[in-house]
Amino acid sequence: MDILHVSAECYPAAKAGGLGDVAGALPKYQNDLGKESAVIIPKYRTKWVRAQTIKPVFTGVYPFQKDFIPFSIETVEDAELGFPLYLVNIIGQFDRDGVYGDPVEGWYTDNTERFIHFQLAVLEWIKQMPDLPKVVHCHDYHTGLIPFFMQHGLTYKKLATVPTVFTIHNGEYHGDFAWELVSMLPAFHANAKGLLEWDGRINPLATGIKTAWGLTTVSPTYMTELTTDSNGLEKLIQKELKKSSGVLNGIDLKVWDPAKDPFIKEKFTGDFKNYKFKNKAILGARFQVDLRLPLITFIGRLVREKGADLLPDLYRQVLYAGVPAVFVILGTGEPELHQQFLALKRDFPGKFDVALEYNEGLAHQLYSGSDFLIMPSRVEPCGLNQMYAMRYGTLPIVRSVGGLKDTVIDLDESPEEGRGIRFDEFSLEGGHHALWRAAKVFQDTKKMQGIARRIMDLDFSWTQSAKAYETIYQNLQINK
Repeated sequence: MDILHVSAECYPAAKAGGLGDVAGALPKYQNDLGKESAVIIPKYRTKWVRAQTIKPVFTGVYPFQKDFIPFSIETVEDAELGFPLYLVNIIGQFDRDGVYGDPVEGWYTDNTERFIHFQLAVLEWIKQMPDLPKVVHCHDYHTGLIPFFMQHGLTYKKLATVPTVFTIHNGEYHGDFAWELVSMLPAFHANAKGLLEWDGRINPLATGIKTAWGLTTVSPTYMTELTTDSNGLEKLIQKELKKSSGVLNGIDLKVWDPAKDPFIKEKFTGDFKNYKFKNKAILGARFQVDLRLPLITFIGRLVREKGADLLPDLYRQVLYAGVPAVFVILGTGEPELHQQFLALKRDFPGKFDVALEYNEGLAHQLYSGSDFLIMPSRVEPCGLNQMYAMRYGTLPIVRSVGGLKDTVIDLDESPEEGRGIRFDEFSLEGGHHALWRAAKVFQDTKKMQGIARRIMDLDFSWTQSAKAYETIYQNLQINK
């Protein structure tokens, strides 16, 4: 195998956010380029996993504290993913419905231990391979200890020459834990202890940054942002910039195809006006809003990071001000925000509606039927929703952060190449002006349809990203 991706998520087996989309698409496109790329994740008890035909390919044990823990590596058969998907089966650790937690009860309290178990099983499996991978590509803090132990673990000397890449999908989450729990880790060289530590704690994200041969993140702008805002790792990332790259994520054009998407009622056949009009009309059966006005939609987690807490006051302000637009939200998140959005629905009938749920099919229909998609994120390492929106002829309204800044050219910045509307400040004033601009663009029907039709043809595929990663891998092999 050329590339082994180690991840906590992989669509469609297990997805909680953009990490799952990346792990479920990048290896597919790497295989299309002629590289043997595979993914390994924990074996969760998700609906998708339970429906698959699973075949064991390896069984073993790994040391954990004073015990030896049995595990098995299983492969998913006939799933037509475009790449081999391996599952780590560890009884009692991942045989649960959620990835990181329960929707009602919150995050699992033993996540630190769970992902240590996962990493140790992966290391043991790799160690037993007759032919080692040419590159081990680790994703986010859940896998950040693997590059360390491949170089400094006493029982993993065989892996020391295998190049590793570590990708930061979200620098907010470090997975750090107290040194009192170091007994959960296998033996390592004493002089390497400092590589595990940041700010007095064992920090898997920092460890991955320090010890991986190559460091990447999911957009050029986010790479720059991490040097000044990474939840305490700023100096470390500044130090490691020489081995760092920002590679913009792509989207899977085979999944996100308005001409073939099984989730949308009216497929795109070339007649944009008919496609958009009919898909927008279909939304009228689900949402009670005046669809003669521009429909501005938010899709995603209702959390502070995504800027969802700006929306209640922003929508009240623009609706009281008479901005001619209607608003829909699809997502779940903080209970307080749920209540605020339900109050908006009550106070502005016909102007605002909300679906407090995760619904993949409805999301696709909203991308195809909406006029605009708003993403007021505080932090957005790459963002995929704005790319999905453009692929379906929906103009993005985004804050100028991370990958949103890299992918959305403002219409005022370049009328010929503009893709949507950007605003800089996370404020009611910034958001209000952006929504007012959107309503104004919508009033010019010819201009609006011209922009929407043009952005559908933009190339946001994973092909360019896969080529960029191949260059990174090749450089690591040369410098091996």
